[in-house]
Amino acid sequence: MAHNPVQVLSKYTERFGDTFRFYFGGVKEAIVTTNPVVIQHVLKTNAENYHKSEIQVKRMGHFLGKGLLTSHGEVWRTQRRLIQKGFDRKQLDVLSTIMQDSLAESLRDFDMQARIGPVDIYPHLMRMTFGMVGRSLFGARLKGEDIDLISRTISTVQEFMVRQTIQPYLNPWFAVSGELSRHEKMRARADSVLLDYIRRRRQEPPGHDLLQILMDARYSDGQGMSDELILSESMQLLVAGHETSSNALSWLLYLLSSRPDCLDRLRQEFDSVLGGAPLSYSDVPKFEFATQVIQEGLRLYPPFWMVDRMALSDDRAGNLDIPRGSTVVVFIYGAHHSPQYWETPESFDPERFSKANERLHRPFAYLPFGAGPRGCIGGNYAMLQILMILSVLVRKYDLQLTPGQTIEARPMVILRPKHGIRMTFTEAIAPAVNRLFDCLP
Repeated sequence: MAHNPVQVLSKYTERFGDTFRFYFGGVKEAIVTTNPVVIQHVLKTNAENYHKSEIQVKRMGHFLGKGLLTSHGEVWRTQRRLIQKGFDRKQLDVLSTIMQDSLAESLRDFDMQARIGPVDIYPHLMRMTFGMVGRSLFGARLKGEDIDLISRTISTVQEFMVRQTIQPYLNPWFAVSGELSRHEKMRARADSVLLDYIRRRRQEPPGHDLLQILMDARYSDGQGMSDELILSESMQLLVAGHETSSNALSWLLYLLSSRPDCLDRLRQEFDSVLGGAPLSYSDVPKFEFATQVIQEGLRLYPPFWMVDRMALSDDRAGNLDIPRGSTVVVFIYGAHHSPQYWETPESFDPERFSKANERLHRPFAYLPFGAGPRGCIGGNYAMLQILMILSVLVRKYDLQLTPGQTIEARPMVILRPKHGIRMTFTEAIAPAVNRLFDCLP
């Protein structure tokens, strides 16, 4: 289970059906489900009766503080309302320029590496997306070395949190062996860097980034967020914001490497809509086929492969009794790959998300950004980020998967490529994007 919970839960789903009971780490019993009726009830219809599990909130809260991802009830509703402003249409238009500037800087390094030979796309895309999210939050003054430090910390701490969750019997050993302390010190170093940025910004003229929105936010009593709360919310946005897009892009490029027909259609659509102009949020609705490709990639490799909830009181969803205190695991990967809801579920077919086929989709069988009131607050930001990067990479380069490697998913908090994905990038004949690339500062 610890090595690949997705494989284990997929086998159990195939054997026992769409809903069954399972002991995580041999200790904690949970109800695992891919049933859309149960999923809709737990995540939306009766969402007030379900909180994130105590284990998840405790582990995440220990390392990430008490913010949007680790709070419930009125505290969560208030924070969600205040932070939502940072992801509305007007703000995403403003952030588009910041994101493009960050992407241009990352692309220079990527292009140099791509000219040398095959590259592992996963760490490069992680750096691209983390730089974009970091500067969307903290502006252009966030240094490259600080971005690297925070990114490494988040990746290492997340891996440790997953081990704490799926192997809870090891937690006493983590405490006495110094593993817990080592990860706490890593987190403290990253926290001190971000807290320094926050405190310095208090003394500077207003900016146009997400940090400014957090600092300007006011509660009903007129008070703003403390520096420590802004730190927690910032760290949680960094965690949720960059890995979603980088993993989605890694899997998308992997899937597209074997589909030259899809690559050609993507290039034609990007050229038709953008020409040589940079992509902004107002362009997003114009990309019909690119959106289908992204949606299908997110179906096959959903960033969040599961979410869990704990029942606050006895409940019933369809024919399923859910006793008070039960943990319900919504197995998103299983729902996305179920032959009950998808024809040929293992194949990459963007046409299943065409407008003509939308009516065939089973509600709550597709959950790339979660669902219900706690659905991902940054879903539109993620789509913008994925489209931005994809629009440059697929037009500037021809891409080819390096032969002889094993491509395997590793379920951490996010569904990552276990061994990376090595690809060769060669210059493509795409005049519009090359002109854009040459003009990037």
